[in-house]
Amino acid sequence: MRLHVIARGKIGRSAEAELVQRYAKRVTWPMKWTELPDTGGTVPAPLTPAKQVLLDERGKQMSSEDFAKLLERWRDDGVREARFLIGAADGHGDAAREEADVLLGFGPMTWPHLMVRAMLAEQLWRATSILAGHPYHRAG
Repeated sequence: MRLHVIARGKIGRSAEAELVQRYAKRVTWPMKWTELPDTGGTVPAPLTPAKQVLLDERGKQMSSEDFAKLLERWRDDGVREARFLIGAADGHGDAAREEADVLLGFGPMTWPHLMVRAMLAEQLWRATSILAGHPYHRAG
């Protein structure tokens, strides 16, 4: 299953970009990153079948293990692409929220979209590592 992060705004050459790359390089699953302008631009068409996750401050909070289980279930069900959409400063509209398969939050605080990319990259690496059988220090 391909992991596809679609993010609004340019990350450029920044400390956050370095952190994103550090974790993205560790992910062994196929992975794609797409940047879009803050407004406009065309969201690439998904592979079929695909699941769509919107990163949203009102989204569901999951443990790393639960996130890994979600990806595992989708992979095992034949989902070809898991898409993770990160909005611009104003987040996502109601229509996008309604179309999403999952609203995912990293807590009730508002995070800058550049930090959300780094946090998502780390969690994708962590989830795929858990699924690969690497020891997870918080496993219960």
